[in-house]
Formats: sequence, C-alpha cells, structure tokens
Amino acid sequence: MKKIRKILLYLLMTIILAVQIYPIFWIFMTSLKTTDEIQSKSTFALPATFNLQNYVRAIETSNLGLYFKNSILVLFITIVALVLFSSTAAFALEKMKFRINQGILSFFLLGITIPIHVTLIPLFQVYRDTHLLNTYWALIVPQIGFNLPLSIYLFITFYKFIPNTIMEAAAIDGASIWRIFSYIMLPMSKNCIITVVTMNSIFIWNEFVFANTFISDSNLKTIPIGLFDYIGAKGMVDWGATFSAISIFLLPVLIVYFLLNKGIIAGMTTGAVKE
Repeated sequence: MKKIRKILLYLLMTIILAVQIYPIFWIFMTSLKTTDEIQSKSTFALPATFNLQNYVRAIETSNLGLYFKNSILVLFITIVALVLFSSTAAFALEKMKFRINQGILSFFLLGITIPIHVTLIPLFQVYRDTHLLNTYWALIVPQIGFNLPLSIYLFITFYKFIPNTIMEAAAIDGASIWRIFSYIMLPMSKNCIITVVTMNSIFIWNEFVFANTFISDSNLKTIPIGLFDYIGAKGMVDWGATFSAISIFLLPVLIVYFLLNKGIIAGMTTGAVKE
C-alpha cells in the first residue's frame, strides 16, 4: 500500500511538472521554427532545424535593447529600495519594541489586501498632476509600495528567530543600532534577502499593468509593453519574432531563479523547524 502511494505521488508530481514546464518548452521550440512550420505544422511538432533567424529579426525589427535597459533600470532601483526599506522597517518593528509597533505592522500588512487595479485611476491622476507620467518613477514608486508589505513580513519572520542576546552583546561592546543592523543583522539575513530579491524581481520584470497605464513614450517602454511592437498592420503578428522576443524576455528570470533556487527555499522555510 505504501509503495502504491509513493508511485501515485511521483506520478502526480510528474504531471504537475509537465504542466508547468511544457508552456516554456513550447515557447522556446516555436521560436526556432520557420514561418511555414508555425502556420502549417502541428502546434506540438518540433522544429525541423534550429532556425535562429527569428532571433535576428526580433532584435532588428524592435527596440529590444532599449526595452531591456528600461526594464533592468526599473528592476535595479526598485529592488535596492525594497531591500533597504523592508529590512530596516522589519528590524525596527521586530527588534526595537515600542508601544504602537503592532499597529504600524498591521498598517503595512493591510497593503497586501489592496488590489492593484483599484489604484490605477487615482495614481494616474496624481502622476498627471505631478508630471510623473512617462517617467521611470511612475513605474518604480507603485512597485515599491505594493511589494513592500510582503517583503517586510518576510524579514520580520526571519528576525524573530535571531536571538536578542546577539544584539545585547554587540550593544555592550559599544556598537550603535546602525552598526548592529549593518554588520550583524543584514549579513545574517542573506537567505531572506535572496528570497525577497528573487520573488519581487519576477513580479517587477513581468509587470504589465502599471507600464501600460503610465507609459506611452516609446523610449521608456519596458519589455512586456515592447512586445506589442511585433503586432503589425491589421493585427498581423510575426509569430517567429514574437516567440523569439518572449524567449529572450524569459531567459533572465529563469537564470536568476535557478541560480538562487537554494537560497529561496532556505529563506522561505526559515523558522519552519524549531531546534
């Protein structure tokens, strides 16, 4: 009976893995097909040859390099700000006890419950009045605001399992609060930082709603918006170049995730087992 359960579990895991991986595999395979293969052959057919001409066309017919630069710039500034703000806020809320810290924490966590879409019109009006439309800040500020609550919560969960005696020993040796945070707490939070960076990087890299609402200048478009370049006259789509551009778009996310995979799991499971 136990052996049958194990086989069924492995079978279920294999099915889930196939469902998750196949769309990505299909995108990469389609990007290598010729136009005739895409139009005439079965969707599930493998490419006859590895045709890299689609990738050349994707780069030549679009400002893909510019969109990459915009996405990386927005991602870098947002991630640095998120790690800085969430780690310091969580440190203050968890380790520097004061009367209203639970109220402030509840206020931050309330942000998790607010749907992004209900803020689009108010944010658009604010950005219009403050002349922030068609600027990088129109993408960076809301990304920080909406991703901050969960990032703070992850850091607080991690800080709970760092003994206060470490801080007390450092304070006795004359270390200031800032030195305790910078030289003790932050280095110990490596796995949590990796989790926050990776989790938010995927959301920010794939973000479409804010970019589509607040950016109309072609020079400031990010990759998700830039993919519209492959829609030609009368809605005709160059599918080969489109799938090639999507493949290029997916590669950084996949590389970052697989490189930091162990750190993400360690950060997410911190405190799950109490020794």
